[in-house]
Amino acid sequence: MRNTTLIYIEQDGKYLMLHRTKKKQDQSHDKWLGIGGKFEDKESPEDCILRETHEETGLTLTKYRYRGIVTFVSDIWETEYMHLFTADGFTGELIECQEGDLQWISKEKLLSLPMWEGDKIFLNLLFDPEQPFFSLKLVYEGDHLTYAAKDGRPLTLT
Repeated sequence: MRNTTLIYIEQDGKYLMLHRTKKKQDQSHDKWLGIGGKFEDKESPEDCILRETHEETGLTLTKYRYRGIVTFVSDIWETEYMHLFTADGFTGELIECQEGDLQWISKEKLLSLPMWEGDKIFLNLLFDPEQPFFSLKLVYEGDHLTYAAKDGRPLTLT
């Protein structure tokens, strides 16, 4: 099992998104995601998100919030614990990302982008600034979401 982080950086009603297009063996190839990656040895979730954000975007986070944890279960990949963050404070200038193309996307257009089905569930939770810290479990068969539960309670999939 592995630990990862994912952050959605907001500015002027838009989120910084990564269109994963540059890696050939990428389980998220051609999907849109937030910024993040795998933990390195001895890193906390906060250490990881600060490092990954700087490596992938050139930005230094100055104001961020730990929002939840997502347990991904798959019939193909190892189980993943993804630590979710949002941010609305940063310094620096965007750099070219080695994993894909960075783009500021309006909140209204975000959910229409090609992304994992479960990402839409947690994005809707992240859109609500009053949403308390949550635990989300997402179970996939291939690319298809077959089960979701928030704080241990099953969700209805549409």
